[in-house]
Amino acid sequence: MLIDFGQPHEAAGNRELVAHRLKELRNGNGVPETLTVEWRGKPAHVEVIDMPVEVLRYNPGTHRIRAQRAYDPARDRSLSEDPWSPESQDYLHHLLKALPADPSKTDKAFEELTDSLREYRQNEPGLITHEGILVNGNTRRAALKELGETSMRVGVLPESCEWSDIHAVELSLQLRPDTRRNYSYINHLLALEEQVALGKPLSGIAKNFHTTTPACDRDLWILSQLRDLISRSATGTVSLRLMDFEEAKERFFELYRTYNTESARNREGADLLKEARLAAIVLEFAKTDVRFIQPDFQERFLDQRLPADLRPAPAARTAAAVAIPGLGRTVQAAGASVAAAKALTDSLLQAKAVKAAGTAVTPEERSAAAEVYDRTRKIFNEALEFAGKDFRLRKKRLAAPDRVTDACKDLEQCVTDLVLARGNGSLDEGAFDDALLQLRTIMERVAVEAGKSVPLPGDGLTWLNRAVGRQQ
Repeated sequence: MLIDFGQPHEAAGNRELVAHRLKELRNGNGVPETLTVEWRGKPAHVEVIDMPVEVLRYNPGTHRIRAQRAYDPARDRSLSEDPWSPESQDYLHHLLKALPADPSKTDKAFEELTDSLREYRQNEPGLITHEGILVNGNTRRAALKELGETSMRVGVLPESCEWSDIHAVELSLQLRPDTRRNYSYINHLLALEEQVALGKPLSGIAKNFHTTTPACDRDLWILSQLRDLISRSATGTVSLRLMDFEEAKERFFELYRTYNTESARNREGADLLKEARLAAIVLEFAKTDVRFIQPDFQERFLDQRLPADLRPAPAARTAAAVAIPGLGRTVQAAGASVAAAKALTDSLLQAKAVKAAGTAVTPEERSAAAEVYDRTRKIFNEALEFAGKDFRLRKKRLAAPDRVTDACKDLEQCVTDLVLARGNGSLDEGAFDDALLQLRTIMERVAVEAGKSVPLPGDGLTWLNRAVGRQQ
C-alpha cells in the first residue's frame, strides 16, 4: 500500500529555491542538462540543476531500506510519526549507509560509492521533487554528505508530482538493469509485493522488474515463507525481522525449486524437505550444505543424533496420532512427522530471535537461547556430513555438473600455462584464439540446452546467458 508522507518542513523554501535555479538555467547560455525518466507511463525530459546537499530530504518511502527500518523499532516509530524531523532523517542516513543484512555495519558497496564520488565526482544526477524530496539518489546524497560536499546535481520532476508518482518513478529507475547499487533482495520482494497489492498484473510487473512471471511467482512464494517464519519466531516479546534473512536469497531459490519438484511426487516428503531446509537456513548453513537435505534427512540422519531435550515437545508429536478401530492401537497420522519437523524449526526460530534480541530479553534468556541454537547447529553439522556423503553417491549418475567442474579444472591449468608461455614466449596466439572461438560456440550451446532444462536460472546460468549474449 502506498503511503502519503506529506511534505518536508522546508517544502516552501525549497520550492522557491528550485524555481529560482530553474529560471537561472533557462536564462543561461549553452545547452541545459536534462535527464530522461518514465513519467506517468511515458518518457519525460526533466531539467538538471545544482542543489545544496543540506536542503535535500531523504525519501522516507524509498524501497531501498524498507526492510531495514525494523533495525531500531523506537527510531522506526519516530520515522513513521514524523519522517521529516532531523532524528528521522538521521536514521534514514544511517540505514542508507548500512549493510542490509546487518545495519550495525557499513556496506562495502556504500564505501565503494563514496570512493568513486571522491575520485570521479558525480556522474549521474539524482532526482527530486520541487519540495526537495529525493526520488532517486538517496544513497548518493548520503555519500556526498559523508564527503562534506555542499551541492548535488539533480533532475526536477514536474510540479504536479504526487506520492504515487514518487513511488512509481523510483521503481522505474532503480529496476533498470545497470550498474547502480541494487536494492537488497528483501527490499526487492517488498517492492514486488507492493505492486501486486496495487492490482497490477503479474506479467506487467515482471516486465517492469526486468524479470519473468515465473520468477515473480517464486519471489512471492519466498516472501510468504519469510512472513510465516517471522510469525513462527515470535515469543511474545521478540521475533525475527525480514532483514534477518537478507543473505539467504540463493538458499531460498534452491528451496523453491526443490520443493516444487518434490511436491509433484510426494507432498509430505516435500514438506519434510522444506522444514529441514528452513531449519538449516535459520542455522545459517551454506547453500552447498543445505542442498544435501532431502525428504529423508530428519529420519535418516538427524533424529538419531538429537538429544531428548532438543526434540519437539511430546504434544507436537502426538497431536496427529489416530486410533486404529478394534485394535486398541494408535499410529501417527500422515503429517505427524511434518508437525514434529515444524516444531523443531519453530524452536530454532525462537532461539535465534531471543539470541539476537539484545536488551529486550534478560541475559539468562539470551544465554539459554544461544546454547540451544549452538548445540543444535553442531548436531545439524554432523548430520549434514553424513547426508552429504549419501547425496554425492546418489548424484554420481548426473554427469553434467561434474563435466563443468572438470572443465573448470582444465581452465585453471590454462591460466598456469599462459603464465609460463608468457615467460618463454611459446604461446601460439593463432591457435589460442581459435580455441577461444570454439569455447564460445560450446558455451552458447550449453546456455541453450541449460535454458531448456532450468526454468528459473540461478546466478551461474544467469551469468552464462549474459556472457554469451543470450536473452532469458
